[in-house]
Amino acid sequence: MIELGYWGLFLGSFLAATVVPFSSEALLSGMILSGGNPLVAIVVATLGNWMGGMSSYGLGHLGKLSWIERYLRVKPVQIEKFTNYINGRVLWASLLCWLPMVGDVIAVVLGLTRANIWISSVGMLAGKALRYVLWGWMTFGAMQWWQ
Repeated sequence: MIELGYWGLFLGSFLAATVVPFSSEALLSGMILSGGNPLVAIVVATLGNWMGGMSSYGLGHLGKLSWIERYLRVKPVQIEKFTNYINGRVLWASLLCWLPMVGDVIAVVLGLTRANIWISSVGMLAGKALRYVLWGWMTFGAMQWWQ
Protein backbone atom coordinates (compact mmCIF):
# COMPACT_ATOMS: atom_id res chain seq x y z
CA MET A 1 0.00 0.00 0.00
CA ILE A 2 2.88 2.38 0.71
CA GLU A 3 3.86 2.28 -2.97
CA LEU A 4 0.46 3.78 -3.76
CA GLY A 5 1.28 6.82 -1.65
CA TYR A 6 -1.53 8.73 -0.03
CA TRP A 7 -4.15 6.84 -2.09
CA GLY A 8 -2.83 3.60 -0.62
CA LEU A 9 -2.96 5.09 2.87
CA PHE A 10 -6.54 6.21 2.27
CA LEU A 11 -7.59 2.81 0.92
CA GLY A 12 -5.83 0.91 3.70
CA SER A 13 -7.36 3.16 6.36
CA PHE A 14 -10.79 2.74 4.79
CA LEU A 15 -10.48 -1.06 4.77
CA ALA A 16 -9.19 -1.11 8.33
CA ALA A 17 -12.44 0.51 9.49
CA THR A 18 -14.51 -2.30 8.01
CA VAL A 19 -14.49 -5.98 8.94
CA VAL A 20 -11.23 -6.44 7.01
CA PRO A 21 -8.45 -6.99 9.58
CA PHE A 22 -5.83 -4.45 8.57
CA SER A 23 -3.38 -2.14 10.40
CA SER A 24 -3.87 1.42 9.28
CA GLU A 25 -1.49 2.55 12.01
CA ALA A 26 1.36 0.61 10.37
CA LEU A 27 0.52 2.28 7.06
CA LEU A 28 0.50 5.71 8.68
CA SER A 29 3.87 5.06 10.30
CA GLY A 30 5.24 3.73 7.02
CA MET A 31 4.06 6.83 5.18
CA ILE A 32 5.66 9.16 7.73
CA LEU A 33 8.90 7.14 7.95
CA SER A 34 9.21 7.04 4.16
CA GLY A 35 9.20 10.83 3.99
CA GLY A 36 5.52 11.63 3.60
CA ASN A 37 4.15 14.83 5.08
CA PRO A 38 2.96 13.88 8.60
CA LEU A 39 0.03 16.33 8.59
CA VAL A 40 -1.22 15.21 5.18
CA ALA A 41 -0.77 11.55 6.15
CA ILE A 42 -2.77 12.03 9.36
CA VAL A 43 -5.59 13.81 7.51
CA VAL A 44 -5.71 11.17 4.76
CA ALA A 45 -5.69 8.27 7.24
CA THR A 46 -8.37 9.94 9.35
CA LEU A 47 -10.67 10.59 6.41
CA GLY A 48 -10.23 7.09 5.00
CA ASN A 49 -10.86 5.44 8.36
CA TRP A 50 -13.83 7.71 9.10
CA MET A 51 -15.41 6.94 5.74
CA GLY A 52 -14.87 3.22 6.35
CA GLY A 53 -16.50 3.55 9.76
CA MET A 54 -19.44 5.38 8.25
CA SER A 55 -19.82 2.60 5.68
CA SER A 56 -20.07 0.16 8.61
CA TYR A 57 -22.72 2.45 10.11
CA GLY A 58 -24.52 2.34 6.76
CA LEU A 59 -24.41 -1.46 6.66
CA GLY A 60 -25.91 -1.55 10.13
CA HIS A 61 -28.58 0.89 9.05
CA LEU A 62 -29.57 -1.53 6.28
CA GLY A 63 -30.27 -4.20 8.90
CA LYS A 64 -33.47 -4.65 10.84
CA LEU A 65 -33.86 -5.09 14.57
CA SER A 66 -36.57 -7.65 13.85
CA TRP A 67 -33.88 -9.93 12.42
CA ILE A 68 -32.17 -9.99 15.82
CA GLU A 69 -35.47 -10.84 17.42
CA ARG A 70 -36.22 -13.59 14.90
CA TYR A 71 -32.81 -15.22 14.34
CA LEU A 72 -31.08 -14.65 17.66
CA ARG A 73 -34.26 -15.13 19.71
CA VAL A 74 -33.88 -11.86 21.59
CA LYS A 75 -37.06 -10.52 23.15
CA PRO A 76 -38.41 -7.19 21.84
CA VAL A 77 -38.22 -5.70 25.35
CA GLN A 78 -34.49 -6.42 25.50
CA ILE A 79 -33.94 -4.94 22.04
CA GLU A 80 -35.84 -1.79 23.01
CA LYS A 81 -33.89 -1.49 26.27
CA PHE A 82 -30.56 -1.89 24.41
CA THR A 83 -31.59 0.61 21.71
CA ASN A 84 -32.54 3.18 24.35
CA TYR A 85 -29.23 2.56 26.13
CA ILE A 86 -27.22 3.13 22.93
CA ASN A 87 -29.26 6.14 21.83
CA GLY A 88 -28.52 7.80 25.18
CA ARG A 89 -24.78 7.37 24.59
CA VAL A 90 -24.32 7.92 20.85
CA LEU A 91 -21.46 10.39 21.17
CA TRP A 92 -19.50 8.25 23.59
CA ALA A 93 -20.09 5.09 21.59
CA SER A 94 -19.08 6.75 18.32
CA LEU A 95 -15.91 8.14 19.91
CA LEU A 96 -14.90 4.52 20.60
CA CYS A 97 -15.26 3.38 16.98
CA TRP A 98 -11.47 3.69 16.62
CA LEU A 99 -10.90 0.69 18.92
CA PRO A 100 -9.46 -2.42 17.26
CA MET A 101 -12.00 -5.18 16.55
CA VAL A 102 -14.89 -3.80 18.65
CA GLY A 103 -14.94 -0.41 16.90
CA ASP A 104 -16.35 -1.95 13.73
CA VAL A 105 -19.08 -3.66 15.75
CA ILE A 106 -19.91 -0.39 17.52
CA ALA A 107 -20.29 1.38 14.16
CA VAL A 108 -22.62 -1.35 12.86
CA VAL A 109 -24.67 -1.28 16.09
CA LEU A 110 -25.00 2.51 15.85
CA GLY A 111 -26.44 2.09 12.36
CA LEU A 112 -28.65 -0.82 13.35
CA THR A 113 -30.16 1.11 16.25
CA ARG A 114 -30.69 4.13 13.97
CA ALA A 115 -28.52 6.33 16.19
CA ASN A 116 -28.37 9.99 15.15
CA ILE A 117 -26.15 10.03 12.05
CA TRP A 118 -24.78 13.52 12.70
CA ILE A 119 -23.71 12.81 16.27
CA SER A 120 -22.36 9.41 15.22
CA SER A 121 -20.44 10.96 12.33
CA VAL A 122 -18.88 13.77 14.36
CA GLY A 123 -18.01 11.49 17.27
CA MET A 124 -16.49 8.90 14.98
CA LEU A 125 -14.43 11.54 13.15
CA ALA A 126 -13.18 13.02 16.42
CA GLY A 127 -12.18 9.66 17.90
CA LYS A 128 -10.40 8.50 14.76
CA ALA A 129 -8.64 11.85 14.31
CA LEU A 130 -7.38 11.82 17.88
CA ARG A 131 -6.02 8.31 17.44
CA TYR A 132 -4.12 9.21 14.26
CA VAL A 133 -2.80 12.47 15.70
CA LEU A 134 -1.40 10.60 18.69
CA TRP A 135 -0.05 7.77 16.53
CA GLY A 136 1.52 10.19 14.05
CA TRP A 137 3.04 12.20 16.88
CA MET A 138 4.55 9.04 18.41
CA THR A 139 5.89 7.93 15.02
CA PHE A 140 7.38 11.34 14.27
CA GLY A 141 8.84 11.50 17.80
CA ALA A 142 10.37 8.05 17.47
CA MET A 143 11.83 9.03 14.12
CA GLN A 144 13.43 12.14 15.64
CA TRP A 145 14.72 10.17 18.60
CA TRP A 146 16.44 7.56 16.42
CA GLN A 147 18.26 10.14 14.33
